[in-house]
Amino acid sequence: VRGLCGTYNWNQGDEFTTPAGDVEISIAAFANKYQLSRECPALGPVPPEPCGDFAGQQELAEAACAVLQGPAFQ
Repeated sequence: VRGLCGTYNWNQGDEFTTPAGDVEISIAAFANKYQLSRECPALGPVPPEPCGDFAGQQELAEAACAVLQGPAFQ
């Protein structure tokens, strides 16, 4: 298992392994490596404020998070 949720091997040194196989030390740089669309803004060094920066997308976010809380991840 590898991806935005980590590697699940109890080695914190490789938790930020990117799709290319390199290991990032910055959370923003790591997340930006998983960016699929140029329509999404790249993360900067300061995390965005989800309630202000992404207003109106709560329903989409809740649906996406519901997958992680579903039976596949129980």
